Amino acid sequence: MSLSGHVAFVTGASQGIGRACGLRLAKEGATVAVAARNQDKLNELVQQVTAAGGQAAAFPLDVADEEQIRTSIKGAISQFGKVDILVNNAGITRDQLVVRMKRADWDAVLQTNLTSAYLCIQQVISSMLKQRWGRIINVSSVFGQMGQAGQANYAASKAGLIGLTMAIAREVGSRNITCNAVAPGFIETAMTDVLSEEFKQSAVKQIPLARAGTTDDVAGTVAFLASDDASYITGHVLSVNGGMLMG
Repeated sequence: MSLSGHVAFVTGASQGIGRACGLRLAKEGATVAVAARNQDKLNELVQQVTAAGGQAAAFPLDVADEEQIRTSIKGAISQFGKVDILVNNAGITRDQLVVRMKRADWDAVLQTNLTSAYLCIQQVISSMLKQRWGRIINVSSVFGQMGQAGQANYAASKAGLIGLTMAIAREVGSRNITCNAVAPGFIETAMTDVLSEEFKQSAVKQIPLARAGTTDDVAGTVAFLASDDASYITGHVLSVNGGMLMG
């Protein structure tokens, strides 16, 4: 599953799933451009990759800012010559029952989780079309497939990523570019650390594999979809949820 010779751009890479993806893609041989708002955490990630013999660079990025998306991706292409693997992972939550949800919280989640993915795809697609090879991987969520009370904005944004994935897959498939989504279930991250122990235990009871997932579980799936082993898979949503949602 070697990714040697490829350049990956990973958003939301300072922690959690994004960080794990950066490490795994580098382990498989890709050069990784890691992007997020936290410069210090990005620098630590780059140091870890380079210490292991890999190649990486950090690009400060708030995906809610369209100009920053343009600048950071152009910077990665300028430094490495191309970007042919894109992992749209950056995401936030602003949970609230819909009756109380503020418009600003709806807009922030849609902008960060969904609109940013479309903007990142626009910026890398020319590089992929030029060489007639590319992998676009959007990190969705099980809640984009089944919904979740109190997360109308988050669920809508993650469901939107699935629709975006299928549309892009149809647009660029003839150029040997695939576009797939990964839909994690209950994964142990900083985002889930703040949840109560009671909620966590209740969530695990709904999972046939009887455990929460890890960021490495998701990163391994992303690395597979980025590889030539997945060259005949596109427009697909690959669930990484321990059986929490089937079918």
